[in-house]
Amino acid sequence: MEKKTKSVDRRVLKTKRAIRTAFAKLMVTKDINDITIIELAETADINRKTFYNYYSGVYQVMEDIENDILQSYETLLGNVQFKQSMEAPYSLFERFSRLINMDPEFFGYLLSMNGNASVITRIIRLLKDKTREVMVSQIDMEDYKADIMIDFILSGMLSVYQHWYGSDKSVPLEEVTQIISTMSFNGVNGVLKEN
Repeated sequence: MEKKTKSVDRRVLKTKRAIRTAFAKLMVTKDINDITIIELAETADINRKTFYNYYSGVYQVMEDIENDILQSYETLLGNVQFKQSMEAPYSLFERFSRLINMDPEFFGYLLSMNGNASVITRIIRLLKDKTREVMVSQIDMEDYKADIMIDFILSGMLSVYQHWYGSDKSVPLEEVTQIISTMSFNGVNGVLKEN
């Protein structure tokens, strides 16, 4: 009986992943208000009834994506020691790259949503708030300094990942991540010194 439950869970996860990836794919070229359940189901290669087994509408898919990204990010930050990460930042950024690599098709579409900046802005705000919450609990820092640092690092990092997904990907993501981690904590001079 337990074996059957696991296979059902895998099917559920596969179907939800297909719906979320289809949603992100459609969001690359359409506004959320213009996406219909019919085209979302067709893009996900499921029928409408299957869609309604999981979601009540398009906005619930978006909410589920936001919640899932935030939960994954909270897990990623769960055992991060920010003071140690500042000494060796690559491990922190490498975790973020690993998160993206878990579902590259979905994140590729998500990071290509240039026309839907409000969706990306909401997700970035959630990530910044969570980072700030964890960071200020570990490091004694004035709020405005924490906000500036988090804005600079996360906005820059996500911008670089967006550019990477839109490129030919000739530079490995691991190398991009290394450069981001160096720049985030050592600035441009840190990268120049490595050369």
